[in-house]
Amino acid sequence: MKICIIASRFNEPIVSNLIEGAYAALQTNGIAKENVSLVRVPGAFEIPVMLKKMCSLNLVKKYYDGFITIGCVIKGETAHFEYISNSVVESINKISYEFEIPLGFCVLTCFTPQQAYERSIVPAEIENNKGFEAALAMLEMIHLLNIK
Repeated sequence: MKICIIASRFNEPIVSNLIEGAYAALQTNGIAKENVSLVRVPGAFEIPVMLKKMCSLNLVKKYYDGFITIGCVIKGETAHFEYISNSVVESINKISYEFEIPLGFCVLTCFTPQQAYERSIVPAEIENNKGFEAALAMLEMIHLLNIK
């Protein structure tokens, strides 16, 4: 099985922990790290365009069995948080639906850095790392979407 993780570079410590969580879940389910591609984009806002480009190239049918999107948006003092969060969530959902791709969604939208940290603890388990949880959801969707 081949998986692609599309991850933001923004909020790097949190995102790195989420990526580690995704790798842990995949490894627990028999997927070796060499079968996982990691594509980094500048921020959460850029995740949907990369996902759409990869889907438009038909990579999910030719090469990847599923995708995991990973990022972290933390509320600041302006409305920027709401605009970014809403746009990213709606765009990724639309792309997933349009292309019928198995997707694990892990773009944290937190009010505080502490909330983000609490959702990205390592060593990763399903109870403490949303990257781990997103990888498991994607694996389940791979199975469900391949039922004939």
